[in-house]
Amino acid sequence: MTLRTLIFSLMIVLCPDGYRGISAQVETATITGRVTDLVSELPVDFVTVYVKGATTAAETGERGRYVTSVPAGESFILVFSRIGFRETEVNVAELPAGSRKQIDVALAPIESDLEVVVRESKIEEGGMIREDPAQLRLLPSVTGNLESILPSIALGVSSGSGGELTSQYNVRGGNYDENLVYVNDFEIYRPQLVRQGQQEGLTFANSNLMRSLSFSSGGFEARYGDKLSSVLDIKYKRPDSLRASLDASFLGGSAHVEGSKQLGKTSYQRLRFLGGARYKTTRYLLGSLETTGEYLPNFFDFQAYITYDFNQTLQLGLLGNYNRSIYNFTPVQRSTAFGGFFETLQLFTNFEGAEKDDFLTQMGGLSLTYIPERRANPLFLKFLTSAFRSDEDEGISIGGRYTLGTLNTDLGSDNFGEIGSVIGVGLQQEFVRNFLNIQVYNAELRGGLELNGGDATTNRSHFLQWSVKAQHERIDDYIHEWERLDSAGYSLPFDEDAVRLFSTLNSVNQLESNRFSAFFQDTYTWRRDGSADIRLSAGVRAVAWDLNKEVNVSPRAQLLYKPLGGSKDITYKLAGGLYQQQPFYREMRAPDGTVNTDLRSQKSFHLVGGLTSDFYYGKRNPKKFRLITEAYYKSLWDLVSYEIENVRIQYSGLNDASGYVAGLDFRLNGEFVPGADSWLNLSLLRAREKLRDVEHREVTGRGPNGEVLDEVVEYVPRPTDQLFQLSLFFQDYLRNNPNFRTHVNLTVGGGLPFGIQGSNTVYRNTLRFDTYHRIDIGFSWRLYDRETSRRRATSPLRFTRSTYLSLEVFNLMNVGNQAGNTFIKTIFEQQYAVPNRLTGRRVNLRLKVEF
Repeated sequence: MTLRTLIFSLMIVLCPDGYRGISAQVETATITGRVTDLVSELPVDFVTVYVKGATTAAETGERGRYVTSVPAGESFILVFSRIGFRETEVNVAELPAGSRKQIDVALAPIESDLEVVVRESKIEEGGMIREDPAQLRLLPSVTGNLESILPSIALGVSSGSGGELTSQYNVRGGNYDENLVYVNDFEIYRPQLVRQGQQEGLTFANSNLMRSLSFSSGGFEARYGDKLSSVLDIKYKRPDSLRASLDASFLGGSAHVEGSKQLGKTSYQRLRFLGGARYKTTRYLLGSLETTGEYLPNFFDFQAYITYDFNQTLQLGLLGNYNRSIYNFTPVQRSTAFGGFFETLQLFTNFEGAEKDDFLTQMGGLSLTYIPERRANPLFLKFLTSAFRSDEDEGISIGGRYTLGTLNTDLGSDNFGEIGSVIGVGLQQEFVRNFLNIQVYNAELRGGLELNGGDATTNRSHFLQWSVKAQHERIDDYIHEWERLDSAGYSLPFDEDAVRLFSTLNSVNQLESNRFSAFFQDTYTWRRDGSADIRLSAGVRAVAWDLNKEVNVSPRAQLLYKPLGGSKDITYKLAGGLYQQQPFYREMRAPDGTVNTDLRSQKSFHLVGGLTSDFYYGKRNPKKFRLITEAYYKSLWDLVSYEIENVRIQYSGLNDASGYVAGLDFRLNGEFVPGADSWLNLSLLRAREKLRDVEHREVTGRGPNGEVLDEVVEYVPRPTDQLFQLSLFFQDYLRNNPNFRTHVNLTVGGGLPFGIQGSNTVYRNTLRFDTYHRIDIGFSWRLYDRETSRRRATSPLRFTRSTYLSLEVFNLMNVGNQAGNTFIKTIFEQQYAVPNRLTGRRVNLRLKVEF
């Protein structure tokens, strides 16, 4: 069965956000809060609170508190009005049906020149990072992918050793394979054979189509899947009008269109459509690498998301994606200088041959959401089925003749900058012909039941969710690789009777298996105005796989507590549970090409505690800030050890390790400059592991005769052990012209560990890359905006809704960051780790037009 011939069967399943859009016309949410006098800070009674355009209203009581019902599933304006105070309007984004939000308002007296203070909060926001994608579309990004900006907005995220060229990311000591990604409740997969960031194309998530994103760095709920590290949950738009956009730069371009049309007798029968196309080429960017040659990368994708509302209770959704990444590279030469002050080495290489890679992924998903009209104890059902196919073709045939020598650094020498003495000459030849086909088909049935209770002052509810899912996987893998090393005319390893290859790998693997999973979760909420807001989610997941005959059961719980009696707006979080990641194909394949079908799940226990504090800074024009602090500990066992080279993760294929991760994350975001959001993230991390039946040792120095001194250690660094990661995204604008803005993206991260090739067991990951540091800066000019422009009638751009022109400077300081190593081995068995550096400074011009 192929993707094109797959016939989707119909079923039903729920997700908490899946039913909101259909029932928006009949469902309501609740807003509570307190109104005070901005000057005296005393409560204000008899304030009229109403939704603009509505016919009903609520009033504040003696203590300034109010409760009002508002429409769910759509944005609205909430008005606060009282004689003697300035009337205040608050724009409120759409709320899920049945949810509660707190909005406190400090009204300014009419005679005062102070600004009204509005404070909004929801306890749900304490569990995950939630951002509006519209705020992120002008960030300077080399890849153009959403995942590349996660280190700037999420907790504990770094780009790993691939640096700015990759969209892969590490979260709290885990590698990229440990992250879950969902789009409209469909789990997203990615190509498996990518070796370097240069080969990476466009990821699935299209920011032009996105409505919201949520991110959890650990301790997530049972309704999410079975990975060890994180969840990225993306929702696409439900358009209500015809809109479009175009985006073009030196690195590619994109376009999208969205709209809505009534197709039945009632306004509920609507067809909504989203479509987006993207093209990316990094040829201009890769020209700054140390290896020169002809780079021909071409990446493009097309996505469509279509929904049809049959009526108020039934919605059909269809999601499709076609993504192709073609990377052709013909290297010419490379020149790399490395070392220290006392000895500087240089590697010079001339190449022959080429690399040709072709990665094609296709995905189709069908959903059917059913919401029966029940006022009491509403029931929600939704069905999801999807198919994913990946065809990956990797071809490399490159030979390089190299010279490694010491560089003359004597400024007074006539031979300054030239190779003084030669350490080694030789040939490094690599041949790869790999083909991988992955097919994944699944169907899932979800359900939910909401049980509400309480009295006039207290609200209680249970939201029960459950799911059953079946998944079929098929893997066809053909591997043919060999590498030849020649040093001083002798092939390594040296053999007097034959020419031997340094390494060979030939295998054919075909697997077919089925997975079955289910979860049950209860989210209990308790709220009493003026007292507290409590949200407890507790659930359990179960997964079975017929290949390794393993059944995993994973209980998880999360508690959010928000005091409502005081003036501070703080939510406390405590989460924990068991997370078991069943192996996919890459974890099972050992370095020699064999597949371990008995491989067990990797396991982790998470314990996360923290707080989210919303506060205001400034008296005359206070601005809202949010500080998030979390501490965590993860105990790890049954791990599959691995090594990372650039972005390729090479697993051992065995449950041969255990370890732990501990750390602290801090995040501060808000309007450091009024009207311009900024983010500051700082993460401190310690990730350790130990291999089974291995006595690890650590070098402590050298003795008087030059011998190596070492000692036994229990734990060694994991490949993702990064002591610190600092990410800053800052925006500013001209005081007299807010249309001209500056966007600064700063990243500083501690060096990642690595070991000697072929000898990274006892002395494991003893070396480290240099500290990664980089600044990208963008200057954007809003040429036209229909809502704010003074020349709307005469502007030549009046046919657009908005037009932006941006100038971006990548790697402003032209820092040569490291993305891995090339190991050079001499005839005397000495190895030199030659750093593979990332991109240099580049300038990009970008135009964005919205219609």
